[in-house]
Amino acid sequence: MHPLAETLLDEPVIAAVKTDEALTAALASPCSTIFLLASTLLTVDGLVHRIHDAGKLAVVHIDLVDGLSSREIAVDSLNALCHPDGIISTRPTLIRRARHRGLLTVQRAFILDSLSLTSLSGQLEQGKPDFVEILPGIMPRVIAEISTRTQVPVIAGGLLRDKADVMAAMRAGAAAVSTSAPSLWDI
Repeated sequence: MHPLAETLLDEPVIAAVKTDEALTAALASPCSTIFLLASTLLTVDGLVHRIHDAGKLAVVHIDLVDGLSSREIAVDSLNALCHPDGIISTRPTLIRRARHRGLLTVQRAFILDSLSLTSLSGQLEQGKPDFVEILPGIMPRVIAEISTRTQVPVIAGGLLRDKADVMAAMRAGAAAVSTSAPSLWDI
């Protein structure tokens, strides 16, 4: 497991941000890790530096950096440009490349039906991420199933609206939760 994974496991509520206002709030929050879910090739460097200047981990959703391609070279480019602590991607090839570059890796998976649940194991085997983020995160039974079927720690994300949602995900086996709700960042 990546050395930074311990930080994430020790403080399992992750601020997920899409706007400058949300980033400002996340920087002032007790969260030690920030998932950057929206940026451009022109803004990502400054955003990552703001996160690092606050002493927090910056994990960039590479699929959502406007201006980057979906090819493996995008990982190298992002790493050279802004030195994030990790990346998030739905693409196993990008996860594998990031892992080889020494970055913390989070493979994001949308569990919409039984087919997406069944294909998840193969995707995780391809990418070998440090974490798998399951969306939506309000499915305790699915979180429990994935947690028992894989050695990859689960992050629950998406549609977590209150403390009860967070606690249900954690009780089901999630190692952490990512949320864009500032009211949950200090749980």
